[in-house]
Amino acid sequence: MIQNRVYNWLSFNQINRCLLCLGNAAGIAECICTPCLNDLPWLGSACRQCALPLPEENMLCGQCQQNPPAFSQVIAPFRYGFPLDSLIPAFKYQHKLTYGRLMARLMLQAIVHHYEERNQALPDRVIPLPLHRARQAQRGYNQALELARPIARQLAVPLDRRNLIRQRATTAQQGLDAQQRRVNLQGAFICRDPAALEGRHIALVDDVVTTGTTVNEASRTLMAAGAASVSIWCIARTP
Repeated sequence: MIQNRVYNWLSFNQINRCLLCLGNAAGIAECICTPCLNDLPWLGSACRQCALPLPEENMLCGQCQQNPPAFSQVIAPFRYGFPLDSLIPAFKYQHKLTYGRLMARLMLQAIVHHYEERNQALPDRVIPLPLHRARQAQRGYNQALELARPIARQLAVPLDRRNLIRQRATTAQQGLDAQQRRVNLQGAFICRDPAALEGRHIALVDDVVTTGTTVNEASRTLMAAGAASVSIWCIARTP
């Protein structure tokens, strides 16, 4: 009996505490209090295609003008900064899946707002950016799938986790310049069933878009397989 009371007390207090400051978050589905939510690094005005932060809305950055990416748009609620620069690595590398659930909820809100505000139809498929099988075996899970699964379920959009695969292991992109990143990713992705993508509008889910090289290469693969368009859904965009 005492054990049950202790368990109930711990469970109640854990659920009702803000994940960031441990303050009161009772009744808040995201488990983050209003002050912490307001203090997150919201993206604000950004390039309408790649979501690079810009001083004004509805502009195209120079890179997208000179070398248009294969994807049509990036939907990201945040800039990559504090505290996301701690939460995302903890989710990605330290099995802190609670942070992933928080970020999936915040992504979902941003996605719904984006499509409603622009009167756009939701995509036909949600595809998580795949890891190479060796990397996924080492990590134990794919963080993009952990984000994509609840979002696809809430939006009632089919989740396709097996069509796009990472057929070649690549070195880490960190520390590489733009040209090296492109070379590193050439031929990294392949589609198992191109017919299933023919004429489909695809949402490709990842955690962070940095230079956009990885999601652009995956988008090129999807477009070459017959997809009509590719939108990128992610937590944050690196300035």
